[in-house]
Amino acid sequence: MNSNGQETIVNVIQVPASTGWPLVGAFGFTLVFAGLLTHVMVSTLGAVTLCMGLVGWFRQVLPHEVHEAAAVEKEELVRPAPSPNVRHLEVGELGHRARLPLEIYPYSAGLRGGLVGGAAMAVLAILYGLIGHKSIWYPVNLLAAAGSARSSAMSYDQLLAFDGTGLVLATIIHAVGSALVGLLYGVTSPIFPRRPILLGGILAPLFWSGILYAGLEVINPTLQARIDWKWFMASQFAFGLVAGFVVARHERISTMQHLSFAVRAGIESPGIGEEKNDGRLDK
Repeated sequence: MNSNGQETIVNVIQVPASTGWPLVGAFGFTLVFAGLLTHVMVSTLGAVTLCMGLVGWFRQVLPHEVHEAAAVEKEELVRPAPSPNVRHLEVGELGHRARLPLEIYPYSAGLRGGLVGGAAMAVLAILYGLIGHKSIWYPVNLLAAAGSARSSAMSYDQLLAFDGTGLVLATIIHAVGSALVGLLYGVTSPIFPRRPILLGGILAPLFWSGILYAGLEVINPTLQARIDWKWFMASQFAFGLVAGFVVARHERISTMQHLSFAVRAGIESPGIGEEKNDGRLDK
């Protein structure tokens, strides 16, 4: 009531009163179990605290719930002016859901990079044979022996000599292996869509060489004893750098994440999506 004797109307609502008794009860409950690991007096204190918290909490709601008044402030609702234009959100704007990356390199780029990288790796392998063993057939026969499990039976002189069967076998092993590694590289390229050379030139050679170094002793101990790991690592890095360079020069493609599964799978599905009808029939 104001000074003129007129009653002032205030918009208020009744809300449950805030209380700290549940926190006191929770603290006592914690002390009860803490005393099982420390001392019985801790559990006793916890039991007393828990009872005090429960009694205080119950008195807040029984027999009548305690309320407190909260003033309500009136807020003017401002309606936005309608716009004749429709705004289209960009990907990621205002929390718009999107799966990243939006563009990736195609798998064919990884396959092509693997074949070109395999050619670069073969050049370094032949150079290693000329410098280290005065024969270009040493790495060829060594690779063929690894694929046919003949490395333990072949002598050093046999590895230096030309072997037609070994040449064909080594070519098949190297081409298929390079293509598969390149395809694997193309599949994993979405992890580093903007830096394919980082994945192909550094990370992949280190990972692949580490696996071979750890497992070759079990797979073929004789072959491990004949491999020069410095040249092997150099050839792996050459493979990765060339493959990454080839992939990086390839044009990226959209992931088509905004299209339906039927469209991405190439399935003709009339009636699933919205169709526009302009009154014309296609013949």
